[in-house]
Amino acid sequence: MTASDTATARARALMIFALLALTPTAVTWSQALPGYNLQPGDHIEVSVYGEKDLERALMIRPDGKFSLPLAGEIDAAGRSVTAIQTELTTKLSKFIPEAVVTVSVTGIEGNRVYVIGQVQQPGSFVMNPTISVLQALSLAGGTTPFAALNDIIVVRGNGTAQKIFRFPYDEIKRGKALEQNIQLMSGDVVIVP
Repeated sequence: MTASDTATARARALMIFALLALTPTAVTWSQALPGYNLQPGDHIEVSVYGEKDLERALMIRPDGKFSLPLAGEIDAAGRSVTAIQTELTTKLSKFIPEAVVTVSVTGIEGNRVYVIGQVQQPGSFVMNPTISVLQALSLAGGTTPFAALNDIIVVRGNGTAQKIFRFPYDEIKRGKALEQNIQLMSGDVVIVP
């Protein structure tokens, strides 16, 4: 390795360190994200105090719902645990006066993003609770030598309501356009051509 290769490697390491320093910490996450909204594929546990028959480990179905005896179908996707708990308490109070309902998230497998194209390990990745585009690229093992780094995009939404966000990797690497390193949302697809 030549002296210029070593200097280049050090400069890259410093840039990565600087970018990581700009990403939110755990304390910032708790301030920025007041509550987690459930997604299809997430796992929850529901219990009602004193009612063993109503203790259930459940998965949010692809349609965004789950079923519980006496409560019926509950729409869960995009809603907080607190909202689900309140709805269950209301529905169950018809049968169990003063029901004490607890809902816990036990798995966030539905909170996924996808990275495809010219990356080392394309696939889906669970977010806990969220990640940036740079972090998603890192989870995918980084880009291949054939990647068009300035043509990376993020596709958000489904059907006709899709949005496309540009991710100019080379500018971000130089500390510019950092606002383009957006926080990904469940279902986002990062495309590296």
